[in-house]
Amino acid sequence: MEQHNPYQRPQAQPVDVPSPDGLVQASRWKRLGAAAIDAIIGVVIVLPVMFMGGYFSNLANGGPSLLTQLAWGVLGFALFIAIHYIPLKNDGQTWGKKVVGVRIVDMHGQNPGLGTLLGRRYLFSGGIGLIPFVGGLISIVNVLFIFRGDRRCLHDLVADTRVVEVL
Repeated sequence: MEQHNPYQRPQAQPVDVPSPDGLVQASRWKRLGAAAIDAIIGVVIVLPVMFMGGYFSNLANGGPSLLTQLAWGVLGFALFIAIHYIPLKNDGQTWGKKVVGVRIVDMHGQNPGLGTLLGRRYLFSGGIGLIPFVGGLISIVNVLFIFRGDRRCLHDLVADTRVVEVL
């Protein structure tokens, strides 16, 4: 007979249960995959622009000023919009989310407005990292929120959105 061990890990297997609207939360792995694909697309487009714009020549002279970094941040956000505008507007997806089969919805399961997606979700998550000293820390906390039970990052909470499987 086995003895009861109060420190034993739970034996139940986690199950993705659909919400009342029938949507299933996207897995952490799919969200990571979508973010990685979006990052690769962004780097392929933004790095040549930064090179031609002289960003890297600034690094030899002590690095870019805060104003220069903010200007590049604005340009980067504009390029993000240019790259992802159509899938975000039509389906609540970036190209990476399209590839892995997830999409962004509001808490009622509807496609959020473009203003919500760009202003509250992506401007928050992209702009927060530009704040000197604390921006990087807040960006890390933003991503680590994925380990909450509902798998919603800080930018999801700010925008009142969630990422679900495309069914």
